[in-house]
Amino acid sequence: MGKRKHKEPKHASDAAEDVAASRSDERLMEMADLPEQAEGVDEAVLEEELPDFEAAVESLQEELAGLNDRYLRLAAEFDNFRKRTLRERGELRERAQADFARKLLETLDDLGRVAALEAANASVHDVIEGIHMVERRLMQELEHTGFERVGAAGEAFDPNHHEAVATQPALGAAVPGTIGTVLQPGYRLGNLLLRPARVVVLVDDQDPESVGDPGA
Repeated sequence: MGKRKHKEPKHASDAAEDVAASRSDERLMEMADLPEQAEGVDEAVLEEELPDFEAAVESLQEELAGLNDRYLRLAAEFDNFRKRTLRERGELRERAQADFARKLLETLDDLGRVAALEAANASVHDVIEGIHMVERRLMQELEHTGFERVGAAGEAFDPNHHEAVATQPALGAAVPGTIGTVLQPGYRLGNLLLRPARVVVLVDDQDPESVGDPGA
């Protein structure tokens, strides 16, 4: 009669190892399925949100096109404004020059009449009087535009408006530091000095080299 084999019972530690191995295998299988699950979830989300993304991109493209069109229109308007401003400025300058020239026409006529005097019939007095008349009228027209003559005998010397070309002693009641003689008048247009007056300045008789302020 053959002997019957009989299994030896497993120790408790071996059983625990088997359970742990089984659970590890299950965990590995679950982890192996995660990428597929994740991929499936991502694709589903993308498929669901893709229309919203496409709508957002289309909206941004429309907004960009609108901004670009607005920029082009503003650039064109600015260019037109610049050209119109330059044209109007040129026209304004031409009108101002024409108005000034028109004011000088009568003065030019007076000068022509003086020049047309016959030497045989005109006296020196007539010629001088005619020249003075032309000068007065010309100065009047210039003064209407803000033109002003600078430098007069007796006024205080001002290096900002006068150029001292010589000095002379202040005699009698003359005040040192003032203008004694105007050799060439200066001119100013508004606050702009066109030409300083060239003058002889009166100085103290004791110090002929000094050119000072009469109030100093």
